[in-house]
Amino acid sequence: MKKQFLTKLLPAAIIAACTTTPAHATNWLMLQGTEPADQAPRAKLWGFVQLDYQHTDDTKLKAGPGKGKPAAFNQMAPQLDSASGFNVKRARIGVRGNNLPLDKKVNYFLLAEFGNNGITTGKGASQGQLTDASVTLNYIPGARVRAGLFKTPGSEEGLQAAFVANYINFSNATDRLLLERDFEYESGNTERDGPVGAFRDTGVQVFDTFNLGGWDTSYAVMIGNGSGLAVTNNNGDMDTYLYASTEKVFGDSKGPRRQGFKLYAWNQSGKRDYNDGTPTSPGTEQSQNRTRSGVGTTFFNGKYRMAAEYIMADGMIYGGTSGARTPDDGGTFSVLPDQKADGYYVSLGYRPISTVELDVRYDKLNSATDKNGTGGANAERVFETTTLGAQYFFNKKTSLKANYEIRSVDAPNSNDTVNDILDSIDNRISVQLTAVF
Repeated sequence: MKKQFLTKLLPAAIIAACTTTPAHATNWLMLQGTEPADQAPRAKLWGFVQLDYQHTDDTKLKAGPGKGKPAAFNQMAPQLDSASGFNVKRARIGVRGNNLPLDKKVNYFLLAEFGNNGITTGKGASQGQLTDASVTLNYIPGARVRAGLFKTPGSEEGLQAAFVANYINFSNATDRLLLERDFEYESGNTERDGPVGAFRDTGVQVFDTFNLGGWDTSYAVMIGNGSGLAVTNNNGDMDTYLYASTEKVFGDSKGPRRQGFKLYAWNQSGKRDYNDGTPTSPGTEQSQNRTRSGVGTTFFNGKYRMAAEYIMADGMIYGGTSGARTPDDGGTFSVLPDQKADGYYVSLGYRPISTVELDVRYDKLNSATDKNGTGGANAERVFETTTLGAQYFFNKKTSLKANYEIRSVDAPNSNDTVNDILDSIDNRISVQLTAVF
């Protein structure tokens, strides 16, 4: 894994560093984990709402045991029971600040989700799910300490604030490799066991940022439970998270849409327990290494925007539903414990005027690439999506996005039946209104 990181990810970083093509370049570690010592209020109420409309043609499965039934990948998440409609995708409210006048070197961050998404659905989840609860201690120069439940240092799509994302849906690599799901067998079926991980964990992080030759250079080292939004450790093992970034900030721009050019790299490593069996043959609980690594770059100068990231994964690869069927039609979720994957995305944006941005993103995921891994060569899937987008900014806190996703999935080592199933995937139209308060 380390050899692959050096031979694949570091050359990508060099290429990114030489790129002059003009994505928001923001220090998310500092923006989400700290408060200005002399300016932050004791309690600042904040949050945001995202209202979605999504639509596909609802093409039915063309082959397999679910032939003629709805295809899971053409349905709206998280329920997967409708191909089009409106949804309150995110509705988050929180409070943050310093505990002044007691001590300006201590600050806190609380956030809860009330929308309809992977966080608030699944067995044991609730329509009011705690997503963040952390305290940051700013006593040690160069080594701030953050403890609690919060976003883990890693991929830009996961680490950034959702309300400034330039696209409505995640890239394939981020969605399937980093947005971790838990499943369990129940009454002969596999169902989601609790909320998605939401790029979060409970643990302790040491981090800070420094000005090195005019570059805003940051690091983070974190140890966490590896249990997502669950606040307790469910297998006795710990996950480690490593992150480094360096950014040339343009002018005196600040906040979540700060202008600059950033390079970053990250690694996450841990173990997951799983039951290697079927609903009728439970099997024996086993443990599997789970590692994720990535390198990327962002650039935003107010008019032009660019982002690119390459992600590698080893162990616990999300496999979707059997035959692409929905859970209502007998589709069971799967995870490929001993498999590998890699993927990337490249995104470009252009603002002809300050209130309008035109975007295009291409992303590709090569899933289950290890022919000797779980499922063998037949498990390999190649996901490709080209997203055409537009954003309109009513003001700094209110925006409207529209996306058209041209989607395809291929099984290069499988038979015609499998590829006919995958050929049922539709393009997708999405519209989203975002308001921050």
